[in-house]
Amino acid sequence: MSRETTRAAPSTRERAPGSGEDSVLPEAGVSFVSSPYVEQVARRALAYLVAGYPVHFCGVAGTGKTTLAFHVASKLGRPVTLVHGDDEFGSSDLVGRDGGYRKQKLVDNFIHSVLKTEEETRNFWVDNRLTTACQNGETFIYDEFNRSRPEANNALLSVLSEGILNLPKLRQSGEGYLAVHPQFRAIFTSNPEEYAGVHKTQDALMDRLITIHLEHYDRETEVLIVKKKSGLPREDAERIVDMVRELRTFGVNNHRPTIRAGIAIGRILASQKRRARADDEFFQYVCRDVLATDTAKVTHGGQPVMLDKVEEVINRVCGVSKPGRATEK
Repeated sequence: MSRETTRAAPSTRERAPGSGEDSVLPEAGVSFVSSPYVEQVARRALAYLVAGYPVHFCGVAGTGKTTLAFHVASKLGRPVTLVHGDDEFGSSDLVGRDGGYRKQKLVDNFIHSVLKTEEETRNFWVDNRLTTACQNGETFIYDEFNRSRPEANNALLSVLSEGILNLPKLRQSGEGYLAVHPQFRAIFTSNPEEYAGVHKTQDALMDRLITIHLEHYDRETEVLIVKKKSGLPREDAERIVDMVRELRTFGVNNHRPTIRAGIAIGRILASQKRRARADDEFFQYVCRDVLATDTAKVTHGGQPVMLDKVEEVINRVCGVSKPGRATEK
């Protein structure tokens, strides 16, 4: 007697996304910066999660939404499943899908003159990350969830309100629903609706979330972040942050450049063993390239307006009395 098993599927993936191997146990990295502002927001979010409510971090780019999500998740002490919003998402990308079929053949030739065969074909179901997180009681982080189309997130409605995940009966267990593990928690992040590639979220989902609106960090927190992530002395980090914060009031929609620009300048200077000095042409070039990116299309007389503003701020913050645009040699 022998047994043969054949599996065919439209995808070449052998392991379902969201199986145990896709979960991580988060912990603070060496470059993580805590501050009174960060901890105050984290305490609020943690209180909502412990009470059983999903948390939604909303804010402009560069306000640390994803970092905060992982920081709060680490305090829950549960494995984390991460999903990034995508315009191509469907409900199956969260819940699971039919991954093909599994064919089993039983051949009985115990008596040489008698050959008996039995064949059985079953659909092969693949759980995706939401299903796995609900089943195992993990913390589900849905980063930039409003980049997914609203209909793709419908499966979340019953999960967040009734604690039940509706499932197709094709699933291996054959049940049409899954009771959500009592330790399952959900953290969402989103960008403002005016951002490119962002969809308006259904009111039914937003009504189930507790939304925390995040603003840019305070000056001290931004200085600590730039200093720690770049390795530059505090004096240089302060100069970079002061430039970024002043230009932010001048930038498009008054929120850019973000802290990411300050980190980029700091890391580039540190990699070249340079300092934030106005009389250093390399420093001027870096600031112009990084800080003028967001408003490159805003011009006056054919020249980008932000370039002049960057040089003005460099000279003011770094204390040079005679401003002048750096010329490449």
